[in-house]
Amino acid sequence: MDELKARIDAEITQSLGYDDEISSQRRLAMEYYYGLPFGNEVEGRSQIVDSTVADTVEWIKPSLMRVFASGDRIVEFHPTGPEDVPYAKQASDYVNHIFTKDNPGFEILYNWFTDALLQKNGIVKCWWDEADEQDRETYTDLTDLELEALISPKNVEVLEHTENEDGLEITHDIVITRKVVTGRVRIENVPPEEFLISAEAKTIEDARFVCHRSRKTISELKEMGYDFDADELGGDNHEYSAERLARFEFDNSNQLGRDATEEALREVWVYESYLKSDQDDDGIAELIKVVTAGNIILDQEPVDRKPFATLTPIKIPHKFFGLSMADLTMDLQLMKSTLQRNLLDNMYMQNHGRFAVMEGQVNLDDLLTSRPGGIVRTKVPNAITPLPTPALQPYVFETLKYLDSIREERSGMTKYSQGLNEGTLTSHTTAAAVSQTMTAAQQRVELIARCFAETGVKDLMNMIYEIVQKNQDKERIIMLRNEFIPVRPDMWRDKMDCTVAVGLGHGNRDQQLMHLSTLMQFAAQAMKGGLSIINEKNLYNLGAEMVKNMGFRDVDAFLTDPEKVQQQAGAKEQMAQAEMQLKKGELDVKVAETQIKQQKLQLEAQKMQQDAVFKSAEIQLEATQGRPVGIG
Repeated sequence: MDELKARIDAEITQSLGYDDEISSQRRLAMEYYYGLPFGNEVEGRSQIVDSTVADTVEWIKPSLMRVFASGDRIVEFHPTGPEDVPYAKQASDYVNHIFTKDNPGFEILYNWFTDALLQKNGIVKCWWDEADEQDRETYTDLTDLELEALISPKNVEVLEHTENEDGLEITHDIVITRKVVTGRVRIENVPPEEFLISAEAKTIEDARFVCHRSRKTISELKEMGYDFDADELGGDNHEYSAERLARFEFDNSNQLGRDATEEALREVWVYESYLKSDQDDDGIAELIKVVTAGNIILDQEPVDRKPFATLTPIKIPHKFFGLSMADLTMDLQLMKSTLQRNLLDNMYMQNHGRFAVMEGQVNLDDLLTSRPGGIVRTKVPNAITPLPTPALQPYVFETLKYLDSIREERSGMTKYSQGLNEGTLTSHTTAAAVSQTMTAAQQRVELIARCFAETGVKDLMNMIYEIVQKNQDKERIIMLRNEFIPVRPDMWRDKMDCTVAVGLGHGNRDQQLMHLSTLMQFAAQAMKGGLSIINEKNLYNLGAEMVKNMGFRDVDAFLTDPEKVQQQAGAKEQMAQAEMQLKKGELDVKVAETQIKQQKLQLEAQKMQQDAVFKSAEIQLEATQGRPVGIG
């Protein structure tokens, strides 16, 4: 145990993100984002700080959020065989429901993208969270057998018990609590400074060591079910990093150094580490989760996978950490801030210039008191001479424009994608040129979106799928597609391929809508001309894509799928056939009943005829013999 704890401590101190160069770069990016002073300010001079980093990050976020959060679903799972078709559809609906309804999906994406754009990599954590719910139940007049059957389960606790004697019979009144274990998928954003990974790692999957560190009070650890002696924790050797402190520096909300008034409220660092270790001495290292705090190990258990997903806007091959938008624009913010400070200082000097005065010939108090209509007393003419101030040079403004163009090239966010002014299309630029410029600029943002989709977002959705497939063994009824559907993830295939639905920017969407309109016209002409290359299903697909590109989510509200019409018609035909068969059966029964009645009547007639013959024979014999005769 001591050996494992020592190994974990060594991995923590050697990991990326633990007070190293990566941490320093992220701290600097946070300071630039907040627009904090650079530290080179001069008293009495302009101290303005440009907002290039914040502007770039905040203008890219709306495009990314529109791409991922504007549709009704983020992920689509695909069946691997014909038998998986209904389960794939259900998995798509349910995973999207878990992300957007059971968890704050929009907020998770927003924070995730912000961390990535600003601090190289965004991290989210996804796990199955089990919780105990207690239901209070009351029962009266129970027999001994009923009482035994009720309280025998381990999840039942008796709160009140009363015996009632009624003659020889004894009954029981009882109040119990029934503990029910429920679970759900939980997703949360991990602050970059709380995530550690081994230095040689390229991805989370191949990382030798991954860790999530967080501050917890001793009371919180007790509530989480950990059994330990607080004295064994020892002192807290790891203080808050400069990166962590920078997050709260903007509004001076940093109260992280508060001393706890009670021992239960004392905060300690808790490390949730994931690493491989041969715990059963079989020669094969298994993935385990180890929770440590201070000097002790709180928990240790084998796990299937690491519960993290990451994304980065500019991925560097063969490295875990990529580049952020802040990395691309921090130098521009420094240069623009320097130029803007010089401009403001120059304008101040123009408005409040310097003067050369003859010593002893000017009242300096009058000269230094600047007010409209003010008088400066002098003893001799020309005792005050204004000193020339260098004029504002036009190249400064050109340099600022040049720096803005560099930012546009690096980030892909142009003035056209941020919003057009009224004269943009009529003065010097045609609509086609603006469209081309916006399309070219969007390519950079779309590449970032595609990187997000194919890395972190897809990993997260697959993780949700695997978690519910392995842990949810009870049926859950939820509303999907405007109807209540029972969901059983344990019946799904162990793994399915998935595709993240990445939307289009407005420019590309308009272009695609125009192309779809052209195709629709061609299809209508082809059908009118009797060509067999277009059918009703093709027309429906074209119309459905047009509805989606127009921004409407519910295609069924505008168009009817011909396959559904055929299915409904087939169902009606089957119902009609079933009704016909039922009526035919009823008719056959009636015919059989008629035939039975006819046969019965025939038998009765034959019997009556036979009785008549016997009666006639009796009469003849009686006439012949002169005495009564009975035949039969």
